[in-house]
Amino acid sequence: MKNIVLTGFMGTGKTTVGQLLAEEIHRPFIDTDQMIEERLDTKISDIFKKVGELEFRKFESETIALISNFDDYVISCGGGAVIDPVNVKNLRRNGIIINLYASANHILNRIGELDSRPILKKLTNPLEGIIKLLAKRQKAYEKCDFAINTDDLTSEQVVKKILENEIVKDILK
Repeated sequence: MKNIVLTGFMGTGKTTVGQLLAEEIHRPFIDTDQMIEERLDTKISDIFKKVGELEFRKFESETIALISNFDDYVISCGGGAVIDPVNVKNLRRNGIIINLYASANHILNRIGELDSRPILKKLTNPLEGIIKLLAKRQKAYEKCDFAINTDDLTSEQVVKKILENEIVKDILK
């Protein structure tokens, strides 16, 4: 009955992998960023512009507190969600947390247009910004139950790796 939670930096494949995984194991899928956008009827980038990152993180924590009560979901969390120990505690209450990660170069190549990435949009050197943010978030990402490097994998290959993990096999029994 546990949830499978995907986290990791932007551009690591959380949403795409989450949707494929949910389909594969016949579970509903939730993306916390999508939930926030629907709840506030605005894009994440606009939320950052209007109220800033700190206020966005409050919305994110409220959303995580809510979905942590769900059973049998595949959940994709925003890249900064696990920085807050309260979010991690809530997600762990009824789930396992999988970190999807990639190198800074792969991330930059995948994310494309920076306009929808408010944390990177304002930077003069996005690659340098990604490297710094990855380093800042590293300890939080290391606390996940396990991690998968998505650099040279397709989304389908990442799903296969998730399903081969013993922790996930136990949940799906």
